[in-house]
Amino acid sequence: MSVAQNTRLGIWLMIVTTIIFAVQDGLSRHLGGTYNVWMVVMLRYWFFAAFVIALVSRAPGGIRAAVRSRMPKVQMLRGVLLALEICVMVLGFVALGLVESHAVFATYPLLIAALSGPILGETVGWRRWLAIGVGFVGVVVILQPGFGVFRVEALIPLAAATMFALYGLLTRYVARTDAALVSFFWTGTTGAVVMTAIGIWHWEPMTGADMGWMALLCLSAASSHWCLIKAYEVAEASAIQPLAYLQLPFASLIGLFVFGEDLRSNVVAGASIVVAAGLFTLWRQYVKSRQRA
Repeated sequence: MSVAQNTRLGIWLMIVTTIIFAVQDGLSRHLGGTYNVWMVVMLRYWFFAAFVIALVSRAPGGIRAAVRSRMPKVQMLRGVLLALEICVMVLGFVALGLVESHAVFATYPLLIAALSGPILGETVGWRRWLAIGVGFVGVVVILQPGFGVFRVEALIPLAAATMFALYGLLTRYVARTDAALVSFFWTGTTGAVVMTAIGIWHWEPMTGADMGWMALLCLSAASSHWCLIKAYEVAEASAIQPLAYLQLPFASLIGLFVFGEDLRSNVVAGASIVVAAGLFTLWRQYVKSRQRA
């Protein structure tokens, strides 16, 4: 049974999703700076996998239907990529802070556009290539190479953005044959398996207070994905996807007021360039999809 379209509700759900994601990043920054990142992400994935299994078991066909992927190897690669990307991004939060990490990570839509040709065989026109080039000028503005000492840590969120872009492209690839719920199931379970294989060797005892923060992180991970699923159920992706950029200002506010981070002028200028270029590529993608329809 199809769900009635409600763009306004989808917009509000997407805004709530970005707020929860920002809170989730703040919690990850705190816990990742106190405990081993591998263990923190492992515990998060245990709860996430349980949430995915519970959600899928209530869907038509249940878990048996969700397991049946026509591309199981690609699905496993997706799950591994996302789990490792989360680890890399949390390392970026600890090394650089939320403001600068998110400013660089905002390049992922540009990377998706750049890599969609060689990976998915899609055509990328000159306008989008120009936007991609402009976006990476924004990254140069953020990183300021040649001014003072270049921080190698700045490459961490760029690596995370690249991994997330590959994950997004593989998600579009498997969507040609697998239902969204199948991909969701494989994402949660594969990630839990790979993070357990790594994180179990880095176990550390937590204080009572941090166990509470960890529980909140797990709840935020599940609730954010639930809101995201519902947003895409009631509204077209083209209408709400640009709102994903709201995570940048929300996470930056947490970085500034909770963690006492600095907001440098070059980061603001560079992030503005990156976001503008990213929004343009999303708009061009929408225009091309409407022309093909």
